[in-house]
Amino acid sequence: MKIVKYLFVSLLMLFLRIETVHAQNFTSQQRTLQATIKSAYKSKKLTAKEYAKLLEEQEIIKTTILKAQADGVMTPDEKNRIHSKLTRARKRLAKYKTNREIY
Repeated sequence: MKIVKYLFVSLLMLFLRIETVHAQNFTSQQRTLQATIKSAYKSKKLTAKEYAKLLEEQEIIKTTILKAQADGVMTPDEKNRIHSKLTRARKRLAKYKTNREIY
């Protein structure tokens, strides 16, 4: 019985910790996306022009995150803007990776 309680409590703590870490951690999401972009370019899934566009977009996202964090309070509007920029960048990366056009 004690083992079951311990397992349940540890799973609950793990779940709560994952939720806290995952919730609105835009900086880590942006870094992960940037690393994915670099690895896709190194594996020749992106052209140089697409890579440059995506990196420019990443700089804009990074600047937006820094501006939102400047005053120490991130409003829901700022969170929504950052989230939509990250989502748009992920979709654009997926589109560029499957796009087989030659520039």
